[in-house]
Amino acid sequence: MSETRLSFKEMCAQFDVTPRTLRYYEYIELLTPTREGRSRFYGARETARMTLILRGRRFGFSLEEIRQWLDLYEKQGSIPQYQVFVDYADRQLEALRVQSRELEDTIQDLRTLRNEVAGRLP
Repeated sequence: MSETRLSFKEMCAQFDVTPRTLRYYEYIELLTPTREGRSRFYGARETARMTLILRGRRFGFSLEEIRQWLDLYEKQGSIPQYQVFVDYADRQLEALRVQSRELEDTIQDLRTLRNEVAGRLP
């Protein structure tokens, strides 16, 4: 049974990314598609990596952090990769908590000012 492969265009469509984004991820070595002539093909490994890249970006990790984290699996296996993920996640969760508190303060300040200004209306 042959592995399912996606073309460059199919990869962009499946992950809803631009061709420029996909090329950039290749350039910084987050992805390494198989090349046949000028065509690029993405197998299960690359689609799994792309899922992890997009998830990491959603959580606020830098592309360099994601690259290092993905490389850990290739070089050292799952357990060191898991430990680094926990460290990254702990750091990011704290940063998100701080952002959340700041956002709540901003919302409250805006609400207070809005109510004061609305109270001055006839």
